[in-house]
Amino acid sequence: MTAGANQGAQAQGAESGFTAIVLAAGKGVRMRSDRPKVLHAVANRSMLGHVLAAVQEAGASRLAVVVEPGREDVVREIERLAPGASVHPQAERLGTAHAVLAARAALEGGRDVLVAFGDTPLVTAETFARLRAPLREGAAVAVLAFEAADPTGYGRVLTEGGRVLAIREEKDASQDERSVNLSNAGLMALSGAHALGLLERIGNDNANREYYLTDAVALAVADGLPVAVVPVAEAEAQGVNDRVQLAVAEATIQARLRRAAQLGGATLVAPETVFLSADTVLGRDVVVEPHCVFGPGVVVGDGCTIRAFSHLHDARLMDGVDIGPHVRLRGGAVLEAGVHLGNFVEIKNATLHAGAKASHLTYLGDAEVGAGANIGAGTITCNYDGVSKHRTTIGEGAFIGSNSALVAPVSVGAGALVGAGSVITRDVPADAIAVARGRQANREGAAKTLRETLKAAKAARAAKKG
Repeated sequence: MTAGANQGAQAQGAESGFTAIVLAAGKGVRMRSDRPKVLHAVANRSMLGHVLAAVQEAGASRLAVVVEPGREDVVREIERLAPGASVHPQAERLGTAHAVLAARAALEGGRDVLVAFGDTPLVTAETFARLRAPLREGAAVAVLAFEAADPTGYGRVLTEGGRVLAIREEKDASQDERSVNLSNAGLMALSGAHALGLLERIGNDNANREYYLTDAVALAVADGLPVAVVPVAEAEAQGVNDRVQLAVAEATIQARLRRAAQLGGATLVAPETVFLSADTVLGRDVVVEPHCVFGPGVVVGDGCTIRAFSHLHDARLMDGVDIGPHVRLRGGAVLEAGVHLGNFVEIKNATLHAGAKASHLTYLGDAEVGAGANIGAGTITCNYDGVSKHRTTIGEGAFIGSNSALVAPVSVGAGALVGAGSVITRDVPADAIAVARGRQANREGAAKTLRETLKAAKAARAAKKG
């Protein structure tokens, strides 16, 4: 390829997107966990997942993730969330620049490069986009920085007359440099034209004998290349190193999710008591009462009401559904328009068609319930035989009496009626009445006789003890 053609390819790459390199090889010792730090979850999404989602939303067209060798769990998470990402093991930990160069193949092609960290889940797509923006205006390097309330432990961004000079790690900083509050957030963007050249020249002449990514700033300055500082709030830039910081990140993300839900048209009666997942979707005019939890994979249509103390996971609610209080929706629950579930109802891997109702104390697992069917209080589908799961089908407009057990596999036809207290083990035809319970027998006066007998026996025992 000629030089001119190569420059054209670089320009085309820059226009089509940028490369994001996510560093995710840290052990996270302070987490006190067998799980890799980047797989710990915030709002039911791994921290690595938050970062991958944010850089993609910001416009990354190529993803590379640097991981600890042998961490197949991390690799599986990358494949699940970003199937097109390349994975690069970092056998030795010799500093952040060394980690970035572990993904050397991703640096080729002349695209701008954004370096992110797998344990900074609070950095938004907007911030990643702002970090890249100076490169479009000619900067060779852009660094993310914040004014620290207490800069202890952070690298300092050193400036003079508005120009960036260097980033100095605290161990290598002079006393005057340590008095600077402008602190390095760690994230950096490098122009495609200069990224690889700067990274390859970084040395390890410092207190830790490590190859610091931050040294790219001083090298760029020495070459007369423009360096930009992009401001960010300190809270957003914080990484997660232990369980305390994980809880702080959770609180921050929950506040963002609640606000987004409210601005999108949902009413959260007591927002601070509602917990959402990163992928929760709430439609317009949804009302969520206090103390509700939304696990992963929940989509709620317009005009739904989620009453207090309900827990939803992997469930889809269509428009106008009303559930709760104390409803549990588990994996594969689908509630079509106008479905009503009352207190203490649990649904698992079941579809309730439009207008179906289960108002009290019911378990429906591995089932399909027809439109307009009415499920009485205490009804359960007996879906597990100790080895396999089996399905129950309840037809449109069927009525299941209270305290009934439907032993799967079994079907109840459209318009059929099942008498209260029945144990249904065979299919019920459409429009039939099924009653499956022991015949009632009344013994006149037997209760009185039994009480008298019991009282006499009790008196005899007391007399014998006396």
